[in-house]
Amino acid sequence: MGGRGGMGQRLEDRDVSISRRVFVKSGGLALFSVGLDPLFLARAVFTSYKPLPPHAGRPVLVCLFQRGAVDGLNMIVPHGDSLYYSERPRIAVPATDVMDLDGYFGLHPRLAALKPLWDSKTLAIVHAIGSPNATRSHFDAQDYMESGTPGVKATPDGWLNRYCQHDREHQDTPFRAVAFGPQLTRILAGTAPALAIDDLQAFGLRAPQPAARDRLTRAFEELYAGSSTGLLSSSSQEAFEAVQTLQRVDPTQYQPAAGADYPRGRLGKAMLEIAQLIKADVGLQVAFADVTGWDTHVNQGGGDGQLATRLAELGQALAAFSRDLGERMRDVVVLTMSEFGRTVREN
Repeated sequence: MGGRGGMGQRLEDRDVSISRRVFVKSGGLALFSVGLDPLFLARAVFTSYKPLPPHAGRPVLVCLFQRGAVDGLNMIVPHGDSLYYSERPRIAVPATDVMDLDGYFGLHPRLAALKPLWDSKTLAIVHAIGSPNATRSHFDAQDYMESGTPGVKATPDGWLNRYCQHDREHQDTPFRAVAFGPQLTRILAGTAPALAIDDLQAFGLRAPQPAARDRLTRAFEELYAGSSTGLLSSSSQEAFEAVQTLQRVDPTQYQPAAGADYPRGRLGKAMLEIAQLIKADVGLQVAFADVTGWDTHVNQGGGDGQLATRLAELGQALAAFSRDLGERMRDVVVLTMSEFGRTVREN
């Protein structure tokens, strides 16, 4: 570790200060990853695991990206404005179908599941905001929204990762920042540790049968426990404690509370798993999930159609998430965002 080049060089380039003890523990986790499915991504193995007290009261930000540019005017409908209807003769949501909020704006009828949250003052709608950059490129606009630097494509990290870099108070868990998907997204890319989890059920040692998985786990535990160096034995024990924490989360046994019914599909699955990690008290502080399919220029419709289908899934997922967490929603903020919207005049 003391010489230049190789692993030492790469760690120095990343400005990582790492002790021999943490390096050995990281090597143990990396060994699992080579022969089996990953336990943690590369970033997480450099984070020391510490059990957290139950319900530590940490604030949690859940960020959902409506990728593809959602039509905000048909999502939160200005039904009190005649211009909306004159400019959208084919795709406007009929005023009789809109769920009125304040006499001017209302929810698309497929977002009916969110109306109780509005009535209880736990839902806020921030209207007419967005990036100051006027690009019409979906890819550039998404990049700017995730980097937080409109017009600057060279920004190396995402704004959620920069937040994690700045707030060093909560760095005692590898599960602090998680992207729920197959890869780490732009918004969480950067020097602060973050995970990408596509499926909680696949997060750990896997084998065809539970009994085989348990035997495999015990075999690795015995292998490391039998090490002649106390250093390797103690550090590997901490690693297995982290794995056992994930096993206690066991997604196959999770039952949402209060009759919460998540919709089928990637969004419902992601929201269920986010709720599960929050309630498991593993230290989740920032969660991110993509909500795709919002480029609805073809067959968008008004009260029905492609957009209505996407909104129904979104509304049901958010309502189920709130119901599932119950009082713990006091510590949670869910933010939805999109790269841009759609012109007032239908096109």
